[in-house]
Amino acid sequence: MTDYLTKLPRDLYTAEQVRLLDKIAIEQFDIAGFTLMQTAASIAFNKLMEKWPQTRHVQVFAGSGNNAGDGYLLASLAKEQGLSTEVITLSDLEKLRGDARLAAEWAVKQQVLITPFAEFDFEHEKSHAHPVVVDALLGIGLDREVTGDYAKAIEFINNADQAVLAIDIPSGLSADTGTCLGAAVTADATVTFIGLKQGLLTNQAGDCVGELFYHDLNVPGGVFTSESSPKPAAHRIDINSTRTVLAPRAIASHKGSHGHVLIIGGDSLFGGAVIMAAEAALRSGAGLVSVITRSCHKSALLARRPEAMVLGTEDDDVNIDDLICRATAIVIGPGLGRGDWARGLMQKALFTAISAGKPLILDADALHLLAEKREQGAGIKRGSWILTPHPGEAAALLNSSISEIQHDRYAAVRQLNDIWGGICLLKGSGSLICASENSRQEVFLCSEGNAGMATGGMGDVLSGIVGSLVAQGNSLEDSLCAGASIHGEAADLSMQADGQRGMAATDLMPYIRQLVNPAWQ
Repeated sequence: MTDYLTKLPRDLYTAEQVRLLDKIAIEQFDIAGFTLMQTAASIAFNKLMEKWPQTRHVQVFAGSGNNAGDGYLLASLAKEQGLSTEVITLSDLEKLRGDARLAAEWAVKQQVLITPFAEFDFEHEKSHAHPVVVDALLGIGLDREVTGDYAKAIEFINNADQAVLAIDIPSGLSADTGTCLGAAVTADATVTFIGLKQGLLTNQAGDCVGELFYHDLNVPGGVFTSESSPKPAAHRIDINSTRTVLAPRAIASHKGSHGHVLIIGGDSLFGGAVIMAAEAALRSGAGLVSVITRSCHKSALLARRPEAMVLGTEDDDVNIDDLICRATAIVIGPGLGRGDWARGLMQKALFTAISAGKPLILDADALHLLAEKREQGAGIKRGSWILTPHPGEAAALLNSSISEIQHDRYAAVRQLNDIWGGICLLKGSGSLICASENSRQEVFLCSEGNAGMATGGMGDVLSGIVGSLVAQGNSLEDSLCAGASIHGEAADLSMQADGQRGMAATDLMPYIRQLVNPAWQ
């Protein structure tokens, strides 16, 4: 995990909730809005100078709201420090209201150069030495596509080949969903305030935010805990969240003490998927791992992982029901396919596991087969399973499109949980997990992982890790949250060692074993 992410708070908020926190600070704790704005500008300016100490020219792009007010005050601070400073404004100063108007008037008193965007000399600006662009165009209230001069300003910022600091959020990025609304600033760093916005850590945010820094503006803790304070919309998890599921083992334990994972999948040509899932389950600490797959894959699996027990579906005297009943947790889907062989195994696994009360982890093709049952009108909501779709699989489960899933990933993962029950994971940048208890949903965002994971087999490894943690006696929610965190952190360690490009799913195995044996044990 990137170091700056470890310093971020756990609680995540929507834009509306952050505005409420701001209101509580002002109305209940008598902190003037302009004081909060001054604090935000000071923190952002200090971060700018800390990150780019060679800066000689600060160029602030300001819009019309409080985000612009932060920008005007930052420009004033830069001017006071002797830096060449200019504000490029997309709103007439007389149209500014409230604290933003006060901030602009303060900048005028400080004799900050203020240039209307229509008069901005694009070519001349490229001649400044060591410039930093400050994005104070659009704040967290944006809910429509960026157009007109704002889109042109964003295009200039992104094409200027200069360091960019975004105040609170990169302009054009949705604070709630992490979706780019037509055009968005690509920042090198973002400083965000009061509440950590849930959209800053998922979907397209990773391509816009850069390094993310958070500050609570020194508001009292009661802003977040008073009776009128909003409950966080989601919670951030990472490798440090796994402590509850990685307690030291009893000295007198044996292989039967740590669960029996059954992996079902591996149709013809897809044997590697179950091999990776089985190995991940073993490396995550399962006492026993069995695999039901095509008989043609047995030799390869045993050569790669002789500790696994393998049942070939074309073998004589096959008793699949007995093996399902003996397992502690069942993973179905890696390399399963969608033909008659897959449908038969899926039906048998669902019927036997549900009848016996066995926890199920469904991934990959098993999710598509599950979606078919909904299309056939079969009601099959369960509490004893984990579903781990990527956006394409989620689209099938929700009878939707990938673009609709990605447009609001938070809404999608909640809908998955509403319709299918259990614990649901929506994979992707900033993977989301939704669990429900007593009709109240909890959403978790995993801040581990990197773009090197965009390769075949990663989901198979994750399903093996999660199945292993379930088999070892952890709750479905704890297993999925910890499994996603271990999976992502293993990829981050692999990236640190060898880079993102060329990362293979099996590269994670040694790091998985390392992570399930933490230093605190």
